[in-house]
Amino acid sequence: MSKLDGNDRWKSKMLLTEHAEKYEEQHRFNESRIITSEERSLLRDYILLPHMEKMVQKSISDIEYSSNILKRLHLMVSQYVLNRIIRDSYKLRRELKQRSIKILSEEQADLVVYYRYYCRGYEERFGMTRDVMRSEISLRLTKYMSELGVLLKEHAKETEMRDKS
Repeated sequence: MSKLDGNDRWKSKMLLTEHAEKYEEQHRFNESRIITSEERSLLRDYILLPHMEKMVQKSISDIEYSSNILKRLHLMVSQYVLNRIIRDSYKLRRELKQRSIKILSEEQADLVVYYRYYCRGYEERFGMTRDVMRSEISLRLTKYMSELGVLLKEHAKETEMRDKS
């Protein structure tokens, strides 16, 4: 037995459509403010790409001062990878800005690196361990290298076709 049983105004317990629409609108608004898994992967990439850029730049400077016979080849490959990283970083920054996501600061606690970010009004933290960062960077660099390998194979086939004709 509820407190409203004796009150005739509450007998129908009818929900007006305008109230239902307003509830759904508020619910939809709150859902749209929560970060999605796709946006989390964008955050992860945004965090990793600057580290990758530093690593490749250091590698380029090391190669420039080496006496390696294939120094020029290594420099060209490294420069291609660096250009891809820079291009991806630019696209990623633009995408995050479009989605109203802003990364603020970096904090370290033990082996985890935390990044504070704002996502459509909500402030949250995103953390990654150094091991995860290393493995993700390795995977991403491998991806860039395989893309370059595909481009080289295509170029070799085109050159071979031209030489045959």
